[in-house]
Amino acid sequence: QLYRNCTICHGPDGSGIPLQLAPALTGLSEKYIVEQLKKFKSGMRGKHYQDTAGLRMLPMAQTLASEEDMQAVANHIVGLGASSIESTLEGGDATKGQASYALCMACHGPDGKGNDLLNAPSLVNQHDWYQLTQLKNFKSGIRGTDPRDITGATMRPMSMLLVDEQAMKDVLAYIQTLSN
Repeated sequence: QLYRNCTICHGPDGSGIPLQLAPALTGLSEKYIVEQLKKFKSGMRGKHYQDTAGLRMLPMAQTLASEEDMQAVANHIVGLGASSIESTLEGGDATKGQASYALCMACHGPDGKGNDLLNAPSLVNQHDWYQLTQLKNFKSGIRGTDPRDITGATMRPMSMLLVDEQAMKDVLAYIQTLSN
């Protein structure tokens, strides 16, 4: 019942709706989903004036009255199972991206499936356009600058290591190979 509001942007199957700038939620861990909902609810995430999707998510998180509600939504999403997501970005070189991904492995793992102990999400079966947007958001300070956001503060300097959009597309092309 609580997830019903989420379907407008993320779809009934949780695979995300690109026209709504909404990522896939399936494939993310219950812990990660709850933590992101908490960040949106507290304003750690989604308050930057240039974060169009985040600004829409911020009030949606307010509809979840308690952590138990967030847990129930996360549990429902995990129960949906993982969705297969098609790549949409062009021009990335997976071979070059593999070298860059070596830095990502410490948190996201060699298989890209994330690490709950570090609250690092799975990167597989996620929209590459969304990941590119988030890398740009971290790099430009739209995301990861709230002093309460420890994981965002960890990710932000990592995004700086990808020197330009081409480097981002390369690493995302490699991550797409992990989804197969």
